Amino acid sequence: MSALPELLRAAQQGDREACGQAVAENSGLIWSVVRRYQGRGVETEDLYQLGCLGFLKAVQGFDFSYGTCFSTYAVPKIAGEIRRFLRDDGAVKVSRSMREQAQFLYRERERLCQELGREPTLSQLAAETGLAPEEIAQLQMATDTPESLQQETAEGLPLEGLLGTDAPEERLVERIALREAIDRLPERERMTILLRYFKGLTQAQTARVLRVSQVQVSRLERRGLARLRELAAP
Repeated sequence: MSALPELLRAAQQGDREACGQAVAENSGLIWSVVRRYQGRGVETEDLYQLGCLGFLKAVQGFDFSYGTCFSTYAVPKIAGEIRRFLRDDGAVKVSRSMREQAQFLYRERERLCQELGREPTLSQLAAETGLAPEEIAQLQMATDTPESLQQETAEGLPLEGLLGTDAPEERLVERIALREAIDRLPERERMTILLRYFKGLTQAQTARVLRVSQVQVSRLERRGLARLRELAAP
């Protein structure tokens, strides 16, 4: 058995040998994600085991009918398993109250999406949740997934334009690295990048949220992007 679709189907049906073979044949993909999380105070082999767990969850959850490349589906699952461990038990700390607020924010966003038939604006979310725009931004930075990096600004400038590879699998791994780099930015620069590149706000709108001038937003954005290029570089 060597064809990936047949191997994945067998693994989904509980074939332990197929599960092991699927992990072995995709160990390079798992390691490509694991390497991005080294140096966080967790043994590399433990990170790899977490990556394998995420990979097997991806195997079980993969739906062939969607027509998606399996690796495109698997990489965020692998990274998510590692990030969850680091967040809950390791170096990346997110408080329980922040997680609860993030869940509340998610539910309200989903409800508004249903009512409005579109993604709610930041001001609508703030009005419905009672949270300040700054609080919403902080919650999203702490809990958003790497896929959000595919979103564009109001000017149509995707953050993933900072990435240098065209290979789909490597691009997903690089997105994860970029998301990690954003977490390491100084607070004002991180907030500026979030509002501009995640929420699609203009510089003028971002200035109002952060209560600074548009000139300051422009400077914060330039500095933030310059730091990201350095931090996300291999």
